[in-house]
Amino acid sequence: MTVVDDQAPGDPPVDAGASMFDRLRARDPRAIARALTAIEFAGAEADALRRRLHALEGRARVVGFAGPPGVGKSTLVSRYVQELRARQRSVAVLAVDPSSPVSGGALLGDRTRMGCTTNDPGVFVRSVASRGHLGGLSLAVPSMLDVLDVAGFDDIIVEAVGAGQSEVEISRFVDTTVVLSAPGLGDDVQAIKAGILEVADVLVVHKADLPGSSETQRQLEAMLDLRDAVAVPEVLLVSAQTGSGLDRLVETIDAAHRTAHVSGGPQRRSTEVLRQTAAAEVVRRLNADPDLAALGAAFHRGELSLADAVQQLIERIVRHSQRSAS
Repeated sequence: MTVVDDQAPGDPPVDAGASMFDRLRARDPRAIARALTAIEFAGAEADALRRRLHALEGRARVVGFAGPPGVGKSTLVSRYVQELRARQRSVAVLAVDPSSPVSGGALLGDRTRMGCTTNDPGVFVRSVASRGHLGGLSLAVPSMLDVLDVAGFDDIIVEAVGAGQSEVEISRFVDTTVVLSAPGLGDDVQAIKAGILEVADVLVVHKADLPGSSETQRQLEAMLDLRDAVAVPEVLLVSAQTGSGLDRLVETIDAAHRTAHVSGGPQRRSTEVLRQTAAAEVVRRLNADPDLAALGAAFHRGELSLADAVQQLIERIVRHSQRSAS
């Protein structure tokens, strides 16, 4: 794992005795790694760090890459990073992996996924475990993006795990969402099921050197007619293997970033942290409610309507919260 550690004019010098936040602003690789770990595992240190991070305005371009397994996301992201580096832009990548059933950590390693970029001092790569989150993205990802933004990276990339509704979820806290498909994977059906036509800012047919890529492009373009939006994304043919279409991909993502409403990125990510954390806490409390099964049985017998049963559950959660606070 490597990270940009050169300092811009006017940046404070790295001081071993400085706070982690100050060293983070100075782009100290160890401070960045420690801050990401603190955020990922939560706790008092993460809360204190978030309070400092959330006061800052966003500067980085934040791009999300999503798509079904087998589409070649990691390969394309690696080539995309190389294109950005050729333009002298520093890059950070958060690669969201499935969680290990044993340790809970990410199953795939940084160097395995992004092997051709890990020796570049202008690139920082971090694997993040999804930790069982149903959307395929870790609850910590939005705040981890804030860490990398404060550290001064020009571009931040989130590579989604490619499971469940991660394509939809990723769009909530990135500036530009890039959705990949590939010939021969049945992605016309996958696209409709995942709802990517509603959230994609850029659509990419990857592995464009394979037969059937033009047909996949035509299918996606035809389905875009169903999209209820003024701006219709372009469907790009890209091959990480041959390098074709990579320049066009960089240009299209940059153009999407310029034209999209991307102000307030840190605040939008903070709101997403709040939403996801509150939803997880509600589920936890529901599962721990000893009367949940009884209410379910009453609803099953027709003694309670669905609306009444839900209302009783909500009232129980509110009363429990009030008793806990008093």
